[in-house]
Amino acid sequence: MPMNAIEIENVTKRFGRFTAVDALTLAVPPGTIFGLLGPNGAGKTTTIRMIMDITAPDSGSIRVLGRPASRESLTRVGYLPEERGLYRRMRVIDHLLFLAAIKEVDADTARRRIDRWLDAMELRPWLGRKVDELSKGMQQKIQFIATIIHDPEILILDEPFSGLDPINVNLIRNFLVEFRGERKTIVFSTHVLEQAEKLCDHICLITRSKKVLDGDLKELKRRFAGNVIRVSTDASREAILATPGVVAAAASDGGFHVTLADGVEPRAVIQRLFERHRVDAFSQKDPELEEIYLQAVRDAGIEETRTI
Repeated sequence: MPMNAIEIENVTKRFGRFTAVDALTLAVPPGTIFGLLGPNGAGKTTTIRMIMDITAPDSGSIRVLGRPASRESLTRVGYLPEERGLYRRMRVIDHLLFLAAIKEVDADTARRRIDRWLDAMELRPWLGRKVDELSKGMQQKIQFIATIIHDPEILILDEPFSGLDPINVNLIRNFLVEFRGERKTIVFSTHVLEQAEKLCDHICLITRSKKVLDGDLKELKRRFAGNVIRVSTDASREAILATPGVVAAAASDGGFHVTLADGVEPRAVIQRLFERHRVDAFSQKDPELEEIYLQAVRDAGIEETRTI
């Protein structure tokens, strides 16, 4: 079997009395897009900082490309932190060459790669400008180029879409799909599940410092598919929630996405609704990632009122 790109085994990190990450275990398969998902404050950034050896775990182990995180293994990783940081008075070209040199990319190679990405990112007219003359979105694209300038095997991106407009979100998303096609591994954190649903092969859901679910996204959708049906009915949301076997109901496109308790047959719930209400149509559907998240949190017995 191929070696996992990243392996985290029973890792815990505390800051004083606060547990930021609690006994986390996960594996990131190579050549995939892996989403580290959860609300703000769930422990995503702390996990990434431990992978990057910025902060050390209190217990457990982390391996990157088969080795404990070290200067050697991390040279093969591109890291985009949540806190963006550029030297605002430097020209764009000087900044990119400087960051490439830090990553031990020779000047000729750096210029070739920068040339490619300036066109791809539509930044060429800004090459001679100072960083502080660029918009926030442009600065973020500059930092993204700096993250990939050394052609890393693994990309670790902490909230990479934060602050980008929809056009640039789509641009970065397409690049990540392209990288996956080159057998690179991408790990990114987000609290926006819609982004993860469009991109990820594998996910790990974290809330309140604990993992509640991880695995192949398609497999997870198949596993939870029996729990969700779509119903078009004159019943109110409150009436649907009062139906035995129903644990959640969300309005959608003139109907409801109804989440059922484990082991409950969809036909039994539909029959109960038929007895008291008009039901115009019903069907089984693949659950959305937010529905999977909410169900996983309930199954884990964790109180979670925040939506993500």
